[in-house]
Amino acid sequence: MVSKPGDYKTGKIRVDNEAAILAAAEQEFAARGFNGASINRIAEGAGVPRPNVHYYFKSKTDLYIKVLKNIVYLWNDWFNQISPDDDPATALGAYIHAKVMYSKTNPLASKIFASEILHGAPHLSNYLKTDFRLWLRQKAKVIDSWIEQGKMDPIEPFHLIFFIWASTQHYADFDIQVTSVLGKKKLTNNDFDAIAENLTHIVLKGCGIKT
Repeated sequence: MVSKPGDYKTGKIRVDNEAAILAAAEQEFAARGFNGASINRIAEGAGVPRPNVHYYFKSKTDLYIKVLKNIVYLWNDWFNQISPDDDPATALGAYIHAKVMYSKTNPLASKIFASEILHGAPHLSNYLKTDFRLWLRQKAKVIDSWIEQGKMDPIEPFHLIFFIWASTQHYADFDIQVTSVLGKKKLTNNDFDAIAENLTHIVLKGCGIKT
């Protein structure tokens, strides 16, 4: 089937509009939570009419769930391709570095996700219990295989992953606490590199992984 000349332009407009809406929604949900968020403010922030928001997303709930799933996908993308043949030092180091950098570049995402979880995950519960649980079990099996191969100490894979999540997201969720204690107005690029390096050292040492 031959594409019409206008198909590319129409497709690009849709992609651009959805991206603008999601970016504005992230700002709104981070600032006011799900209940306080306004579709009018999201439309204004995205620079589109309110009906356009509903054209791409049927309801505020649909938009919120899309934001949440995008966050989870972004966080876990670096961990998707790990395999039993990988070097755990390289794989875990890359994942920790990526997660720390997301705390630097996407701090609002972490705060939105934390708020959802603290409220009992009312909009994400089904996803966490199904697709996400399956994904996490697959990653745990890879870590178990590294243990069986003698590449790392026998540890509980789930708790290792939980630790990585908690330690890396801390710098987004508790940024005020971190900067206050360190006596800084804002963390620099060098600070985030140092954070990633230190967390990687702690995790690899704790897992008995040689670098």
